[in-house]
Amino acid sequence: MSETSLAQEFTKGLWKEIPPFRLVLGLCPTLAVTKAFGTGLGMGLALTFVLVCSNILVSALRKIIPSKVRVPCFIIIIATFVVIVELVMQAYTYPLFLTLGIFIPLIVVNCIVLGRAEAFASKTGLVASIADGLGMGIGFTISLSVLGSIREIFGAGTWNGVELFGPSFQPFTFMVEAPGAFVCLGLMLGIMNLVGKK
Repeated sequence: MSETSLAQEFTKGLWKEIPPFRLVLGLCPTLAVTKAFGTGLGMGLALTFVLVCSNILVSALRKIIPSKVRVPCFIIIIATFVVIVELVMQAYTYPLFLTLGIFIPLIVVNCIVLGRAEAFASKTGLVASIADGLGMGIGFTISLSVLGSIREIFGAGTWNGVELFGPSFQPFTFMVEAPGAFVCLGLMLGIMNLVGKK
């Protein structure tokens, strides 16, 4: 595979096929864990690790895995890396682990990870699968971090826990509630569609 096509596989996940906004995938964690920048970043990095590692293993084993049982095999591979992420987070970032809660194990059935394994890694070579996984994962991480930043800034007056506006600021608490996640995501989708058309 040429360097140009590898670059295209990597960059498609950063804008053209950015998971929450272009493919409209992975919305459950996108809406649930983006109350703050830190949780969005943590979830994005966890998913990126699982996505890249599962893409590598699925691509390496693509000629060995029988087609009739490929999806259960993909889920087992993905679940293995999710358990690794969960144990590492419990050991080293326990407060983040508690904040993300059930959404870490749910990476196993996240349509982004399973979709990339089925649609891409099982059909292409190792290097292209790594580029695809990294691009999609970084794009997802950026999406969650930006959405979490906007919600935290307007909903709490902080960014990554740092006070931004002083004691007189009245936070727009709607932004850190569930409906605020939908409104913020919808506005970002609209803006990205307008920018994409231009």
